[in-house]
Amino acid sequence: MQIKQQLDQYFEAHTKDMLADIAKLVSFDSVTAPATETAPFGEGTEKALACALEIAKRDGFTVKNFENYVGTVDYFEDRRDAELGMLAHLDVVAVGDGWTQDPFTCIERDGKIFGRGTADDKGPAMAAYYAMKAVKDLGIPLKKNVRLILGTDEECGSSDIRYYFKKESTPRHVFSPDADFPLINIEKGGLRNDFTAQYPEDTSLPRIRSIQGGHTSNVVPQNAEAVIEGFSTEQTAAYCKQAEDRTGVQFTVSEQDGAVCIHALGKGSHAAMPEGGNNAVTALLDLLCSMPFAKSEGFTKLCAVNKIFPHGDWLGKAAGIAMEDEISHELTISFDIFQYSTTGFTGNFDCRSPICANDENVRDVLIQKFADAGIFMSDKPMNKPHHVKEDDPFVKTLLKCYEDYTGRKGYCMAIGGGTYVHSIEGGVAFGCSMPETENRMHGPDEFAVIEELVVSAKIFAQVIVDLCAE
Repeated sequence: MQIKQQLDQYFEAHTKDMLADIAKLVSFDSVTAPATETAPFGEGTEKALACALEIAKRDGFTVKNFENYVGTVDYFEDRRDAELGMLAHLDVVAVGDGWTQDPFTCIERDGKIFGRGTADDKGPAMAAYYAMKAVKDLGIPLKKNVRLILGTDEECGSSDIRYYFKKESTPRHVFSPDADFPLINIEKGGLRNDFTAQYPEDTSLPRIRSIQGGHTSNVVPQNAEAVIEGFSTEQTAAYCKQAEDRTGVQFTVSEQDGAVCIHALGKGSHAAMPEGGNNAVTALLDLLCSMPFAKSEGFTKLCAVNKIFPHGDWLGKAAGIAMEDEISHELTISFDIFQYSTTGFTGNFDCRSPICANDENVRDVLIQKFADAGIFMSDKPMNKPHHVKEDDPFVKTLLKCYEDYTGRKGYCMAIGGGTYVHSIEGGVAFGCSMPETENRMHGPDEFAVIEELVVSAKIFAQVIVDLCAE
């Protein structure tokens, strides 16, 4: 019987088992929490990792726990060097608002399983595990080792994996089932730097007392607020109406301690896809810089920031860093955090850069642009892009397995975000969501499509056979 037929029959019999094990993992609140003596990322991640390793021990695999940073599941008892590494994670993002169910109780409905981590990344982790289990249970002989590597800090910086690879060698081939099919071979580089300015306080009216917008460096800010003096609420509202028409951001005006408070409501999105949001901070600066405030050094520098990051310009055109290439596409930049007072301001931006970008044509250009306006920008270097060539034999093997089990055309993709494999030479992201699936990853009522998890497990099993049975 062909391996494909064997796998079809196997998962017809064992899909419920896989879903039950996913539900066990989802039941743990494994959001990163303060470290304990035994848990570097909190008790939740420690418990989730222990559960995953217990599942593997139950099925006869060799497991190892690396001080609750990372756990591994090896096909062979002697833990020989791995030909293939499948790199997944068991930590999850914060729950947030808007759920219609308990996020840590797996619910099956309409061919989907709902719960925090079902898509990112506990469901895919179990799909990779059940690929190993299927090969083992079916008695398909392997000559080379495959290792499932389970991390616990992917969402907060991947310090777990850096710790692990200081102790263990990197498998010859690595993929992470923590993204989309068909295959991601390019992850853009990045630059997340701060800029600051100081100036003497000027009490001339009208003036801006404060601005606050954004909280996270990789999220397009949905909200921003300013407190101003010297304008009435009626005058301010008139300027707000004009800014609304220009930006599409909603402004509300209220009185506050003898001053006027302006609140901007935009649309949040991931900074890797700023075109999907509507930046409340840049819209608020657009509004404020259109108003006739008294001349001051602070207001002049604020207007300079507005010129560098004009509302709606997420390609870096005004900043002088717009660029693109054929395989990794356009540079994007998102102005995500800003705090302004009467004596100084600080800001932070998130730039996702194509392969053609470097410190000289991005970072240094921005440094000079800010310096020309009397604003200091940190010189922290760029995070380099990650690129594996499309004709790499490993890439071809993965795409062939994808095509064989889905009937779809395989191709490579570039993304603005980063995955576990960003710093691993030759590593790629592979699965588990199909291109058309929007699984609410990081949002309320996150889900995974059951059939996609099953197909992923079959694909991964075939990859194991193709790479490790030779």
